Amino acid sequence: MAQLKQRVFEANMALPQHGLVTYTWGNVSAIDRERGLVVIKPSGVAYEVMRAEDMVVVDVQGNLVEGHYRPSSDTPTHLELYRRYPQMGGIVHTHSTHATAWAQAGLDIPALGTTHADYFFGDIPCTRPLTAHEVEHEYEKNTGVVIAQTLGDRNPLHTPGMIAYQHGPFCWGKDAEEAVHNAVVLEEVARMAWLACTLNPHLRALDSALQHKHFNRKHGPNAYYGQK
Repeated sequence: MAQLKQRVFEANMALPQHGLVTYTWGNVSAIDRERGLVVIKPSGVAYEVMRAEDMVVVDVQGNLVEGHYRPSSDTPTHLELYRRYPQMGGIVHTHSTHATAWAQAGLDIPALGTTHADYFFGDIPCTRPLTAHEVEHEYEKNTGVVIAQTLGDRNPLHTPGMIAYQHGPFCWGKDAEEAVHNAVVLEEVARMAWLACTLNPHLRALDSALQHKHFNRKHGPNAYYGQK
């Protein structure tokens, strides 16, 4: 697990480098599907002192396998998503400013431009509110449940993130590095959408032809963006 712990550590350290976290407000995990083990950031440990060997290993049921710290308090959210979506290899949670502002407003992040469409097909959803019972009983697990309810049977790699109502963004990818990449993109398109809506409160959604073109040239069956 040493290699995966190093990768998860580096992915976590990328969050403050990209301005996505304040203090300890974020976490990254990755899963070893063959072994059924998840590596995740320890709870409440400052990035300035965190080391690769501090990463915590749990099984998919949340049982501690390895580590001298407690795992992130958001671990049950990550595990719920890993159990539901085998395509997910890495998950990121932050409280990045602009994405969290949309979450606090309880609004989907609208697809308004081609930057958005390069990564997300359609609006970035905001989940429904959790009920009082869901908050009081297994809150973190239920956060994962409501994310899965919102995502449904959509390909999670075509909607590689969303915002939890009054909480903040969760993103994912085929591995921890891609999940961080998607978290950076989500924050940037959230900022762009906020600015665009401020400039023009009567904006229309991104043109459907442009949306399909930009998404499919990167993610479609005949994608041609980048190098093979």
